[in-house]
Amino acid sequence: MENSTKTSVLYNANCPVCNFEIGHYAHYAGKAGLPIRFDDLNTDARNQWGLDADTAARRLYVLHDGVLTSGIPAFLVLWAQMPRYRLLGRIVGLPGIRQMAGAAYDYALAPLIYRWHLRRLPKQRVST
Repeated sequence: MENSTKTSVLYNANCPVCNFEIGHYAHYAGKAGLPIRFDDLNTDARNQWGLDADTAARRLYVLHDGVLTSGIPAFLVLWAQMPRYRLLGRIVGLPGIRQMAGAAYDYALAPLIYRWHLRRLPKQRVST
């Protein structure tokens, strides 16, 4: 993926949970002048990531210095780029905490949010 910024985030703006959290990060990054780009997977921007819509909707993706990460590792990369969240990233990145956070995200949070996304899809198609 061609990238003019140091860090890019791919997220699902149609998901209320994802949009709220990433919207908060985007607002903060914009105010702080941080070189972070936020791409909605529901736009043509997703094509640059080389991910299909279903794969992209399953978890958060971050591209930093040409390295693609997802899930908790992606959050850790993103938080490391944002001064307000560096301490949180260091804490979540500690041995033991990182594994628990990763398991919670991979086996509970991400699947739950993804299933909610799938249930919302038919409603979104009807309303558009």
